[in-house]
Amino acid sequence: MISYFKEMFSGLNSLFTGMRITGKVFFKKPITVHYPFERMEVTPNFRGHTDMVIEKGFHKCITCMMCERICPSNCIRVIAEKPEGAKKKELVAYHLDFTKCSLCANCVEVCPTSALYFSHEYTLVGTSRHDFHFNLLERAKKRAAETGIVWGPPEPEPKTESEKPKKEAAAAPAEA
Repeated sequence: MISYFKEMFSGLNSLFTGMRITGKVFFKKPITVHYPFERMEVTPNFRGHTDMVIEKGFHKCITCMMCERICPSNCIRVIAEKPEGAKKKELVAYHLDFTKCSLCANCVEVCPTSALYFSHEYTLVGTSRHDFHFNLLERAKKRAAETGIVWGPPEPEPKTESEKPKKEAAAAPAEA
């Protein structure tokens, strides 16, 4: 008879403990959202696929190919061409095969100009693996257009102070 009341008391205690926890959680703000109608803020440390940094309306890549060489997954392919008469190569395409990417961050860390960063895009959806092959240059151009930034290389600035007086000196006789 005593064991019957012990079990009954234990059951009631368990019931009230569960009801207390349910009541406490019921009045708290929910931590989930109604996806896809609402989206959560991503933590700053989240690593999505790599993307190109846009600075002054253009990418910062100098086509040194360091990211392509250091990638252990071999998922980056940089295509650059040297236009006739130009001193350096220009970036034509930057392909990322995200199906192979291990998010190791070697490409982001090795970049001498900090031209790459991890995007916060976590809603990547596709029906085939080809949906995860990105041309980061085209994505950067599209992103710039969406934000109203005019895409184009920045105007070159004079490299040394000695070039400025030459230009001023060349302009001075024309005025006289």
